[in-house]
Amino acid sequence: MYIDRHLESVLTAEEFLRGVMAVTGSRQTGKSTLIEHMFADMECTTVVLDDLDMRAFAKTNPKLFIAKHGTPLFIDEVQYAPELFSYMKIHVDKTKERGAFYLTGSQRYSMMKDLSDSLAGRVGIFELLGLSLREIKGDGFRRPFVPTEDYLRARKPRVTEYNELWELIHKGAYPELYDKPQLDWNAFYNNYVNTYIERDVRRIENIGDEVKFYQFMQMVAANSGNLFNVGGIAKELGISHPNCESWLSVLRASNLIYLLPPYHSNVTKRAVKTPKIYFLDTGLMAFLTKWHTPPQIETGAMSGAFFETFVFCEILKSFYNAGVDPRTYLYFYRDKDGNEIDFVVNYNGKLHPIEVKKNAKPNVGDVKAFRFVENGGVYERGAGAVICTGDMLVPLTENDTIVPFNYI
Repeated sequence: MYIDRHLESVLTAEEFLRGVMAVTGSRQTGKSTLIEHMFADMECTTVVLDDLDMRAFAKTNPKLFIAKHGTPLFIDEVQYAPELFSYMKIHVDKTKERGAFYLTGSQRYSMMKDLSDSLAGRVGIFELLGLSLREIKGDGFRRPFVPTEDYLRARKPRVTEYNELWELIHKGAYPELYDKPQLDWNAFYNNYVNTYIERDVRRIENIGDEVKFYQFMQMVAANSGNLFNVGGIAKELGISHPNCESWLSVLRASNLIYLLPPYHSNVTKRAVKTPKIYFLDTGLMAFLTKWHTPPQIETGAMSGAFFETFVFCEILKSFYNAGVDPRTYLYFYRDKDGNEIDFVVNYNGKLHPIEVKKNAKPNVGDVKAFRFVENGGVYERGAGAVICTGDMLVPLTENDTIVPFNYI
């Protein structure tokens, strides 16, 4: 069963369409399925560069490769043949054709660098994460989450009740788990991790000790939502600081984690500069940290971290799925005195503070840190929110609202 992906409307919209359209994302987020669904009723050649013969052809004779297959052409795992990019540029410059090439790849940073260098101004690059709650529920609401009165008013009529929060957090967001509900959860994630380490990681870097790398993944998952302490993890694992940094870059390159930068300005000089780290799938996070059932997650010591990670992923998806790069909008705040705001959305010249609380009834004390975005700087304080597990939209202060998670 195909679940409609919101990114499809972005990839086909005139405002986003370029000569080359690239979709990145981690293994099994549905990149290939999305493109194939887009062209289900149209002629489009598909080439998968996992095939070694096709890969050799693309690398050794890229000009003939493109001429033979024509356009529109969909190339899966294109990062294996960056030699193609120069000839895509020639084709697009000569024909002015938009939507000539659709590309997918699971090694985000190396692929983006090659694309940006070779196809500047001719390529649109988009990120596909796992299924969002909106997509799972068949909800067509497309706006990125910003807790303004206008957003909440527009969102409210589309919101549907969702009582299986912890089941969803445990299950994760990989489409195959929804397409094939009979799949064993443990077997799926065990195979996912093994395949990831044996195929994807080895292609990015020679990590040496695979057992240590797996333990590293477990420690990163256990720290989702926290400042990333490279030195502490390196010491605990018995690896060097450079190794730890290198392995972190591997997880980033393969789209398994997101580093959320801190917000700081000239006025907030006491703000910390270390990013927070988030795993981009709570099911994989649960597998790695050995929380095997939804009730264990809901009542366990990491329940708050799981809920915050889930909320962050949903906010991130709302931006990516609208074709908006979240890197210029999403931050967190923490200063050296211990004052913290989980997320800050810098949107339309205003800073929107967001706190995440696992309980269903937040109170005014939960927004006391919001005053730290009222710094008299270049951005004014916008509407804030406390995202929780409750089911009612409730005003908390003049500027802040209690927002149920399913409003994201």
